[in-house]
Amino acid sequence: MTSTIDFTGVFPAMCTPFNDDESIDFETLQADAQRLEAAGVDGLVPVGSTGESATLTHDEHVDVVEAVIEAVDDVPVIAGSGSNNTREALELSERSAEAGADGLLLISPYYNKPEQRGFVEHYRTIADAIDLPQIVYNVPSRTGQNIEPDTAVELASHENIAGYKAASGDLGQIGEIAERTVDEEFAVLSGDDALTLPTISVGGTGTISVSANIEPERTCAMVGAALDGDYDRARAIHHELGPLFRALFIETNPIPVKEAMAIRGYGPARMRSPLTRLSEEHRAGLEAVLADLEAEPAAVADGSGEGDR
Repeated sequence: MTSTIDFTGVFPAMCTPFNDDESIDFETLQADAQRLEAAGVDGLVPVGSTGESATLTHDEHVDVVEAVIEAVDDVPVIAGSGSNNTREALELSERSAEAGADGLLLISPYYNKPEQRGFVEHYRTIADAIDLPQIVYNVPSRTGQNIEPDTAVELASHENIAGYKAASGDLGQIGEIAERTVDEEFAVLSGDDALTLPTISVGGTGTISVSANIEPERTCAMVGAALDGDYDRARAIHHELGPLFRALFIETNPIPVKEAMAIRGYGPARMRSPLTRLSEEHRAGLEAVLADLEAEPAAVADGSGEGDR
C-alpha cells in the first residue's frame, strides 16, 4: 500500500450542496469542508450516500472530490467511489485516486445482490488495481444484501482493504468482525450514528457520521472520550445527541440532514430528484432538536475534538 490513513475518530459523510438550478454549489461545499476541518474532525468523506452520489454524474463526482481536497489543509479525504458495476466502481475509483483522494469508500454492489464470493471478487478487483486504503461499506438496507463476517474477515487480509463501515444495525455482527480482525491493520467504523458508541465499545475505531455535519464538536468529543475509555462522558454526550440521531433519520438520509444544514445556515436544503425536501410535519421537530442542542453545550465544555484522542 503506497499510503496509509489512521481511520480513528470522526469522518463526516459530507452533503453535496446544490444551487437553485441543481448545479453543484462549490463555494458552499468548500466552506463546509473548512468548517468541519476547523471543528477537529479526522477526515472527510464526500460523495457517499449522504452526498447524493446516486444523482451525480461521474464528472461531477470527481469535481466534488477535487473541490474538497483543494479546500482543506490537513485532513484526509476519503472519496465515495462505489457502484453496483465492478467496472464502473473501478473506473470511478481510479479517477478519484487521480484527483488526489487519500482513500476510498466503496459501497457494496446494490440491486444485483451478489453472493458472498461476488463481494470478495468485486472488492479484490479494485484493491488489486489501486494502491489506496479502501473501506468496505456494508449497508444492507440500501443494497439488499449483507456482507457476512466471514467475507469481511477474508477481505481484511488484503493490504489495501483497510476498513469496514458498519451500517447493518447488527451489533453482534459488528463485534464479531472487530474481534476477528484484531490482529489486522483493519478499522471497523460505525455507519450508524446511534450505534457509534456501542460500536467503539466492541472494538470499533470511530465513525463515518451524518450527525457530525451538524454537531462535529460534540461528535468528536463523544468519540474521543470513548476511545480514551471515559465512557461516563461519552455516554452523556451520546444521550445529548440521541434526539439528533433520531431526527436525522426520520426520513431518508440525506433529506433531514440537508434541512438541518439549512436551518443552521451551513448550506441549502435543495435535493436532486427523486429525493424531496423534508416534510413540514417533521421540520418543527428538527428545529426543536437543533435549538435544544444550541442551548445546552454542557457535556462538551471540558474538551472536544482532536485533544481527546
